[in-house]
Amino acid sequence: MNRVALITGVAGGIGQAIAPCFKLEGWYVIGIDQKPNPGLAGIDCYIHADAADPQKIVEAIAHIAQTAGRLDALINNAAIQVCKPVVETSIAEWDRVMEVNLRSVFLWSKTAYSLLRASQGSIVNVSSVHAVATSANIAAYAASKGALVAFTRALAIEFAADQIRVNAILPGAVDTPMLRAGLERVHLAGTNLTELMHQLGQKTVMGRVGQPEEIAQAILFLADNHRSAFMTGQALVIDGGATIRLSTE
Repeated sequence: MNRVALITGVAGGIGQAIAPCFKLEGWYVIGIDQKPNPGLAGIDCYIHADAADPQKIVEAIAHIAQTAGRLDALINNAAIQVCKPVVETSIAEWDRVMEVNLRSVFLWSKTAYSLLRASQGSIVNVSSVHAVATSANIAAYAASKGALVAFTRALAIEFAADQIRVNAILPGAVDTPMLRAGLERVHLAGTNLTELMHQLGQKTVMGRVGQPEEIAQAILFLADNHRSAFMTGQALVIDGGATIRLSTE
């Protein structure tokens, strides 16, 4: 069988771009999401489940071991976002963000370890630019993504002896349903969605928001042992230059 990639949150904006990107390179693609099978492009095997459910994680890895017999890349992409001030965020909302965005990565990495060790595979954790520079009303998400970068470094150290590489990618503003849903918390001058997206894009050095396919290509680079063989424990920012400019400019 060709190299096997597992993508969590595959029905999300970036997830939908990752699958065909890997498929075009000859990978066997397994996707997991809590949405009913949406018939997404580039997926050879779809698992309908909550990617943060510990039992479902165990069952999914067991299924992959039995059917595919190997796993070469684990893409931890599943995430949710709560856009609220800290004082209005409930304990349940905070815990759910941590459960999906952080704890699930720990569980997937731990459960898939044996398969990844056998293939000397790789893990790519989809963090966010909010791990290094954030804004108001998104604290739970920012905290989870910051912790994910730290976990990536720690995991890279622990898994290095088994030749498993672990890296993170930190996307900036990317045109996804999650971004569009969160535009209401941003202080922009636009009065409709198109104008808001344009205004947001103008805040980057490159003058636009990113596309999911651009993030997918970077994830493929980090996952592929032929392309990024000497990279591990790294946090690759891909944000159109948004974080390189002083806010005082």
